[in-house]
Amino acid sequence: MKKNNLLLYILLIFLIIVNAFFLYNYLGNGEKEDAKGSNRPGNFLVKELGFDELQKEQFRALGKEHHQNMRGLSEGIRVLKDDLFKGLSDASLMNVNIDSIATLIGEKEKAKDLEVFRHFRSVQELCNDKQKEKFSKIINDALRKGDRNQRPPRREGTNRHRPPHLGERDGNRPPPPKQ
Repeated sequence: MKKNNLLLYILLIFLIIVNAFFLYNYLGNGEKEDAKGSNRPGNFLVKELGFDELQKEQFRALGKEHHQNMRGLSEGIRVLKDDLFKGLSDASLMNVNIDSIATLIGEKEKAKDLEVFRHFRSVQELCNDKQKEKFSKIINDALRKGDRNQRPPRREGTNRHRPPHLGERDGNRPPPPKQ
């Protein structure tokens, strides 16, 4: 009986060590990467645009302000959405109230979009002429990639790479012959 317990204790200690190693590598390294700043999204722009030290410092300040603004707007949206969905079980909630909350959510979403636009405009103002050209190319590439994700899925069938012709019915079949 003692031999079985000894084996279980050894196995338990082994599992604790393996878990500690996993947690250190999984959680510990991520914090080190963030402390260096190599995981931040803005570092891509800093590297691609070749910012000097002054530009980097100004970019970091803009990033902090932008992050705080976005956090506040997102928190406001979350609160409004919580209020909206609390109304699912409230039969006395009027459609007017629901519309009002939805309108407020839309205004906050608009404010978020404007904040992103203003942030990128501020980043562009940090750039010299050569960097501005490269920045515009990066933004345009990012916008095109975002458009691809919002397109409707392709139709099934043999000619799924082309839209139906105006004279075609039901997708790929031509109209019946006229008599």
